[in-house]
Amino acid sequence: MRRTAGLLAVLPLLLLTACGGSDGKPAQGASGSASASAPAVPSPVASASPMPTVSGGFGSKATLTLPEGQPGGQFVVSTVIEGEGPTVNKNDWVTVNYTAKDWTSGKDLTSSYDSGQKPQLYQAGSGQLVPAFDQSVLGKKTGTRLLVVAPPAAGFGEQGSANLGIAGGDTVVFVLDVTQSLPQDSTIGGELTQPPADLPQVKDNGKAAPTITVPAGPPAPPTELKTSVLVKGDGKPVQSGQTLVVQYTGVLWANGQQFDSSWSHGGAQALQVGTGSLIKGWDQGLVGQSVGSRVELVVPPSLGYGDKAQASVPAGSTLVFVIDILAAV
Repeated sequence: MRRTAGLLAVLPLLLLTACGGSDGKPAQGASGSASASAPAVPSPVASASPMPTVSGGFGSKATLTLPEGQPGGQFVVSTVIEGEGPTVNKNDWVTVNYTAKDWTSGKDLTSSYDSGQKPQLYQAGSGQLVPAFDQSVLGKKTGTRLLVVAPPAAGFGEQGSANLGIAGGDTVVFVLDVTQSLPQDSTIGGELTQPPADLPQVKDNGKAAPTITVPAGPPAPPTELKTSVLVKGDGKPVQSGQTLVVQYTGVLWANGQQFDSSWSHGGAQALQVGTGSLIKGWDQGLVGQSVGSRVELVVPPSLGYGDKAQASVPAGSTLVFVIDILAAV
């Protein structure tokens, strides 16, 4: 839940900014359609000549060797290692590690395997990133390593990327490791451990939003944050500054009325935790929880919206959330 009311927005992604021109704008709009001055994205092919070669294993930084000669201008998506996991479908939340090289200049580019870098998290096929990322992973299985040759129309266009040191019109080569894919209707399953009796109880509804039942009458809502782990995940603890993929539902303690739910606007959402972009109750309640957990948070006004009304949330409201932590990068 953001500090301001409304739907959780997808965070600006690393390559969305990087893939724009020197003014920081993306090469493509949010709809994924090319701008009026940009050439149409060519259909990808499985091979071309000449082609770079790749060495190294899935899950580690690749070594890219460029061939003699200039690229032929084709958009190439070639499977180097075939994965065996779930297939990536349009709008799935996909996590990708990448190695990159500018074929035109021969320069190595930033890799997610470099120190201080993170995998790329985005919705596949939604137009958030350049086609080299956006389209290449569709129909591929997790565990797959791809070699992608991106001519300007599938990469950084004629404006290039000043942030990455890519000149306009350059062809860029990527090795993409598809590590995880989560459909928008993903949820955390498993038997629920209910919170204490004086806190809201939760009913699992499978792929639908859980039902949250607030205690009737006394006791009064707590004045401190209450955190209950309903399903304990086996993933790593969430760290401050990570981007999470979550499903969530929020109701008012006062009357049990639902005021927000990811199920009401497209399913699983991405957000950044521990940086002040969320209400304090989320930052405090989610950092340290294990990925794969379902967590209930009872958030007093001081850690929510305080004395300011927010759309359907009255001033001074105690908020109750059930949150599925699906992924963290």
